[in-house]
Amino acid sequence: MEQEKLQNIVEAALLAAQQPLTLPMLSALFQDADAVTHEDLARAVETLTQACAGRGIELVEVASGFRYQVRQDVHPWIARLWSERSTKYSRALLETLALIAYRQPITRGEIEQVRGVTVASSIMHTLEEREWIRVVGYRDVPGKPALFGTTRQFLDYFNLKSLDQLPTLAEIREITDLDPQLALAPDAGGAPVESGSAANADEPVAGEATPAAAPRTAEDAA
Repeated sequence: MEQEKLQNIVEAALLAAQQPLTLPMLSALFQDADAVTHEDLARAVETLTQACAGRGIELVEVASGFRYQVRQDVHPWIARLWSERSTKYSRALLETLALIAYRQPITRGEIEQVRGVTVASSIMHTLEEREWIRVVGYRDVPGKPALFGTTRQFLDYFNLKSLDQLPTLAEIREITDLDPQLALAPDAGGAPVESGSAANADEPVAGEATPAAAPRTAEDAA
């Protein structure tokens, strides 16, 4: 098959698909008579990626495969096409998600031990409902607490290919804007809890969580 026609097919498939496509998924579009090799597909994807230079869209590879997406520098304008408000997440939810991403597999109790506050059930429910985390096993201790890890959907949302692309802890410490003070108050039993509704996973207190660029999932490690 001519390379130009192959590129057109791959481009159309990526635009038509409702999810990222891997090279094996793209390969399944062709029959033996098409004589399309894995190298041909890889070359077509690379050419299409380069063709996006200087445009408002880009072709990127995330955990689930390749996809076209709006470039970050034009996203504020394109976002006006959607009437639905951007979802914002609480500081408590983002901290919990970060601990799972960096220390997985980890139990809920271990998250609470690190943060020093109780993790609201609504936070864990929100993360599981968005399919950003999942139970990857159980700790071999009394009570068999569930171990949580991130998913491919987590990587895709934050525009990541693997956990290796997460910023280092040293880089995170340099982001001073993400260091607001948490308001803490003791509960009736004396244990610290997050005061007010800051523990509510749907309250916009920590800024908008927007797709970044990508890491290795617990699914990959399993």
